Amino acid sequence: MGWIQTASAAIVLLWPGVAAAQTPGHPRVEAFGQLPDLSNTVLSPDGTHVAVLQSLGGRPVLCIYTIGATTTPAIIRSDDWIIGDVRWVKNDRLILYLTKDAKLGAGYEHSGRLASWGRAVSVDLSGGNQRVLFKHNVSLANNGGIAEPSDIDLDDPDNIYIPFYVYSNTLTPDEEAMRSSAGKDINDMFRFDLFKVNVRTGDDTKFEYGDYGTREWFMDGRGHIVGRVDRDVESLEGHLKLLDKDEWRDVMTADVSGGHGTGILGLSDDGTAFIRETYSEDGDTDELVRVDMAAGKETVLFKIPHFDIAGGVEDEWTGRIVGASYIDDRHEYVYFDPKREALQRGIEAAFPGLSVAAASIDVARNLVIVDAEGPRNPPAYYLLDRVSHQATLIGKTYPDLEASDLGEMKPYSYTARDGLAIPAYLTLPPGKPAKNLPTVIFPHGGPADRDEIGFDWWAQFMANRGYAVLQPNFRGSTGYGRKFQDAGNGQWGLKMQDDITDGVKKLIADGIADPKRICIVGASYGGYAALAGATFTPDLYACAVSFAGVSDTAALIRYVRSESDNDAATRSYLQALHGSDEDSEQIRATSPVRHADQVRCPILLLHGENDTTVPIAQSEAEEAALQSAGKKVTFVRIPNDDHHLLLAATRVRTLKEIESFLAANIGS
Repeated sequence: MGWIQTASAAIVLLWPGVAAAQTPGHPRVEAFGQLPDLSNTVLSPDGTHVAVLQSLGGRPVLCIYTIGATTTPAIIRSDDWIIGDVRWVKNDRLILYLTKDAKLGAGYEHSGRLASWGRAVSVDLSGGNQRVLFKHNVSLANNGGIAEPSDIDLDDPDNIYIPFYVYSNTLTPDEEAMRSSAGKDINDMFRFDLFKVNVRTGDDTKFEYGDYGTREWFMDGRGHIVGRVDRDVESLEGHLKLLDKDEWRDVMTADVSGGHGTGILGLSDDGTAFIRETYSEDGDTDELVRVDMAAGKETVLFKIPHFDIAGGVEDEWTGRIVGASYIDDRHEYVYFDPKREALQRGIEAAFPGLSVAAASIDVARNLVIVDAEGPRNPPAYYLLDRVSHQATLIGKTYPDLEASDLGEMKPYSYTARDGLAIPAYLTLPPGKPAKNLPTVIFPHGGPADRDEIGFDWWAQFMANRGYAVLQPNFRGSTGYGRKFQDAGNGQWGLKMQDDITDGVKKLIADGIADPKRICIVGASYGGYAALAGATFTPDLYACAVSFAGVSDTAALIRYVRSESDNDAATRSYLQALHGSDEDSEQIRATSPVRHADQVRCPILLLHGENDTTVPIAQSEAEEAALQSAGKKVTFVRIPNDDHHLLLAATRVRTLKEIESFLAANIGS
């Protein structure tokens, strides 16, 4: 069918790769910029096979191994699509999630605009018998992607359940009659209906109707619907509804304005309650709450002082919430079941000083894939046999890197000018004292995201090349409570940028950074912060690098609104983030493209031509503005890749461009 092919090239697993020739302590750029040797490593339900995304020719491929066998794995690749994820749905069937960037054709509202597409393909253990899910559904062309299953129901050998957007103008007369008899309004433009999908044929059957505004479905792991979440697109209220004797009952309402959700994560392990993430009584950090379906009683399951919940831990076979994760400086995991909790503490004891997680576990809970990593230990995967108590190295993600090549990463908190404590992390170049160093300021994207202690291939590459790297979690970052995140509302380019500036000044005051050799580097929102730093605090920086950065905030807002059909939820989110959901005096004042005359340092712009998150027009406009103002600017267009750098060739090129630019402007 041309989507994915079975490859014959062999891939090594369980044995480390042979490192390419490189100078000790100075690995080749490819050692950092390659795709991870393996990722998304998952066990089959019966524990007989393991599926792994690996790198072949600089692209991700799926490999399916038989545990305990020495045979060559089945290898599945795609030349046109990117394999982004894999999930077991039966003992002998997997789903591959594929992505592709392509322009919208005639008949679409934004014809000619680049869009991201996603499809799901079911394969067997050999990579054969490939079936595109929803292939025969007339609404497939109107779906940008395929949702995760609501239920894989291991008791059913053939079927799983997946929500799918259905457009009303594609309904057959029989479907219209069925919908009418169910009391549904057939004039709704689209609905998020629930389908039963046969993974062996790809065919789908309507299982339950949603309503306009339905956003989530919850099932019990055995093919039965329990509830769903509907969103009122005008009032911005989210409603949890339970299916009670064929009737939908509204049991909870939540404010979903400003980009917030209902917080419903899924069913409890015993199936009698929902698990909800909500704010604790102090109104700041959040907690996981058990909401009993019968009595409506709420019981706090887990909370951690000073930090938000990063998410619920989901059982990969039932979909039920069995634990919680949070980030202190590192990612931490807590389980509600004593046996799962004991397993987590056991693997932590086996890998002291590292962040560890049970990445996958079979249904019998005899085999576990353990993911272990640290700043100087790129992620490695191990197969733990809980019966024999033996652990085997499956593989390392970056086998050409040694701990001695990588820098020490440590917390480096400081106080912003208005007294707010700003968490941050400092990575020092290996083998160099923390004194008068050339320095890279490396703010994260999002901006609703955060950095943590762990392996970061960007930061470690720059540290290896001799630069101190500061990663500030400025206000508006997630993980530190509602007050800290909401402190960033309306502060895009204002106090959020001041927090980054104050971190630079702290490094200079502490004698760590050479004040004449500081560069600000970032991607996405971090790219905006780099441009804003060079534009609005030009005395601080000797250079700036923006990968896929925002230069014209008003133009980005127009783009986001058009992509979302200008719905109320998007406008509410933009209002919270920027202080406005349209062009304003504040937005113009904080858009670097409008103030290029203030820039004094050289700027490097990099942007993927297939970027659908931040269009390449943002960097094109910045280049034009800087050239018009007579400033020094270099613009590198990255072909055939998007916002996320999915290919090894583009990662390597990006790092090489950054390496040369830093060396020319702040190098020794």
